[in-house]
Amino acid sequence: MTTIAWLIPSLLEGSGGHRTILQHADYLRQRGHRCMLYVEDNGAMSGSSLRKTIRQMFGFDFEDVRLGWSGVKPADMVFATIWYSARFVRDLPFETIRCYFVQDFEAQFNPMGDAYLMAENSYRYGLYPITIGRWMTAMLGNEFKVESTYFDFCADLGLYRRLPDVQREKAICFIYQPEKFRRCPELGIEALGIVKHFMPDVKIYLYGSRSAGRVWFAHENLGLLSLEECNRLYNRCTVGLCISATNPSRIPFEMMAAGLPVVEVYRENTLYDFPEEAILLCEPTPESLAKGLMERLSSQKDAEVGGQAGTRFMQARPIGHGLEQFYSGVEVLLAGGKPPKRVVGPMYRQPCLVAEANSQQWASDGSAARMPLPDYGRLSFLPPVPRRIIRFLYYGLRRLRRLLL
Repeated sequence: MTTIAWLIPSLLEGSGGHRTILQHADYLRQRGHRCMLYVEDNGAMSGSSLRKTIRQMFGFDFEDVRLGWSGVKPADMVFATIWYSARFVRDLPFETIRCYFVQDFEAQFNPMGDAYLMAENSYRYGLYPITIGRWMTAMLGNEFKVESTYFDFCADLGLYRRLPDVQREKAICFIYQPEKFRRCPELGIEALGIVKHFMPDVKIYLYGSRSAGRVWFAHENLGLLSLEECNRLYNRCTVGLCISATNPSRIPFEMMAAGLPVVEVYRENTLYDFPEEAILLCEPTPESLAKGLMERLSSQKDAEVGGQAGTRFMQARPIGHGLEQFYSGVEVLLAGGKPPKRVVGPMYRQPCLVAEANSQQWASDGSAARMPLPDYGRLSFLPPVPRRIIRFLYYGLRRLRRLLL
């Protein structure tokens, strides 16, 4: 039995990233490895409650869970799981196989500056990355000349599936997380506002956060949902909107498994893992995203074809497929080897959908009354309360401006 240690960031309720880390650690444990979890100490939790909290939040039960990264015991392999844990793994004072569980290009979580460059440096510390999805492996090789391997985006097909007792509505569901800038909450809301103006009978469902945000059109915010509730929502809607600017989210793949066609932004990070038959990639403007959503809503045939294509694509990607890919990579590294190099290229080759942003057809949606977003990155030096006050004042002024124009 080998020992594998994981350096995990502070626990966050509803975090898909934490769920993915724990899921893969749990799979290694099922295959006979001993996994030790070291959870970042942010002063908000005692070590004795960690195991219970992980079980309550994510449904996984690990016997050896410790608080803090300062006392990592010798292990055969150690995983960094967030950019600032990579240096801890690099500097461990014992011989071990140093790995990096990479779910995102985390440098882009920060404005250009120290944090951005230090996050990039995490790929230069000699750790071996195992990435979720093909794009991160391609990017690390192209931009940093770092060899890595990947496992595919997959879904639990026993959970995410078509439900015969649920009828489709003329509705959009959007993963709306105002606290995560990489999820582009404002861009999504602007696009949905346009859709709601031109198609007022469309239902808009927001979910994924306890924050209600500031949304000016009729909608229903469902907050944090269980996994089962997410699947039921995907079965109710005609199209799903999920935007992720740093690496694909797992959510579009779960939507596709449930037979829901998806709209996303067309960027380098979305070209390597999405099938062009089931997803529509749009220029990252509100107008283009709105056009893509309205095209899917306006054609029941296209929506059905896209949904069926997504289901077919995901049939080859059950959750066990990705877990086994990950496990195989770990086994090769533990044996002293390196996973074979794989040539990775774009999967999506269609041109992006573009709407003319300057066209007068969009003017009636009230866009002239909208103010540009403040650069919140420049406010990062402020404590949370002043930042929230500034955000509240910004949205209040924005709403007042709409009323006056």
